[in-house]
Amino acid sequence: MSSSSQDRRDDFERGLAMRRATLGDDWVDRATAGATSFTAEFQDFITRYAWQDVWTRPGLPHETRRLLVLGMTMGLARWEEFELHCRAAVRGGVAISAIKEALLQGAIYCGVPAANTAFKITQQILISEGLAPLPEPLTPERRASRQQTFSSPQLSLVLQGEGERPPLVFSHALGLDLHLWDQAAAHFAAQGHPTLRYDQRGHGRSARPAGPCSLDQLVADAVRLIEEWGRGPVVFVGLSLGGMVGQGLALARPDLVQGLVLAHTTAHYPAEAQAAWGQRIAAVQAGGMVAVVEQVLQRYLGDDASHPDLRGRLRETLLAQDAASYVATAEAVRAVDYLGRLAALRCPTLVIAGGRDPGATPAMAEAMAGRIARSRLAVLPAVAHLGVMEDPEGFLGLLGEFIAGLGR
Repeated sequence: MSSSSQDRRDDFERGLAMRRATLGDDWVDRATAGATSFTAEFQDFITRYAWQDVWTRPGLPHETRRLLVLGMTMGLARWEEFELHCRAAVRGGVAISAIKEALLQGAIYCGVPAANTAFKITQQILISEGLAPLPEPLTPERRASRQQTFSSPQLSLVLQGEGERPPLVFSHALGLDLHLWDQAAAHFAAQGHPTLRYDQRGHGRSARPAGPCSLDQLVADAVRLIEEWGRGPVVFVGLSLGGMVGQGLALARPDLVQGLVLAHTTAHYPAEAQAAWGQRIAAVQAGGMVAVVEQVLQRYLGDDASHPDLRGRLRETLLAQDAASYVATAEAVRAVDYLGRLAALRCPTLVIAGGRDPGATPAMAEAMAGRIARSRLAVLPAVAHLGVMEDPEGFLGLLGEFIAGLGR
């Protein structure tokens, strides 16, 4: 009876394969080829027991084991080992956001000095790997400040930026949160725009009122948000659900809006789309967010596999979403019906569509733009539903050009 060489591997060879997959060939080759009569048994021991018996156990995902090792080596101040595993994790595709969260968690349980060293080492690794983080200075004009509304239900918000340029309010999509706009807000804050991004009711850190939710309520939330901020009239930038809120806001309180951006959104759903929303709502009611998360990711990002880190972060956000709030807000989205009223809008409006968006199609965007007198339609051909994340350069370019034209 014959068997492949793969089947005949012993524990050392299987452990060596896991060790290579985790740390990379260069390090493992140096460790094994450099073994001596004094160290060979130790290298054999850790390869069989650590890398075969423990690292291959099914109880934890491999990425979780990587992050645990970072926390443990950080807590024990084993900095050579920390650097080795951190660099390997970065090269192995572990999300930088996940590494950052592990180090932040470690700051609580391992101490701030240890976390400070870990962050310094990790940043040096990111720079050397060509992944240097973008500047985010904590100066008054650039620092992000998390706050809440005074009125109820309380809405969680982040203010960022000071200056005399038009103030911007960013409103997110269903099931997501204000972090959708982190890059955009930082970009415009650096240019002298006061910015506000917020969690819709039932989302993120905002309050979760029980019972039904309507677009009128979401619009009223936006009104009190702007009035409490005291910066109106604003440029209101809404994506998907946020774009629906923007339409309602500009219709109900035109005095609060000097410019409107409607991204990846619609003013009305045909009957078949409303039926599809009903199916999604029923699925969440029966099985929670896990029942629809892959469907929603497909809707938001399409089949594009070029954003694995983004897809992972969005999955975490969607799975953390309160299911009852999602259902209530989805009912409001399904019922959107502003199309016949858009001719009343008088503010300059930018309508943005994604060329690969099956739910808020370019045709839907064209239908909205065609009814708004002072509108412009732009299509990002390579994106699906989240242009600000899929193609930030293209999206922010359109937005910046639109804002610059408001004063002309």
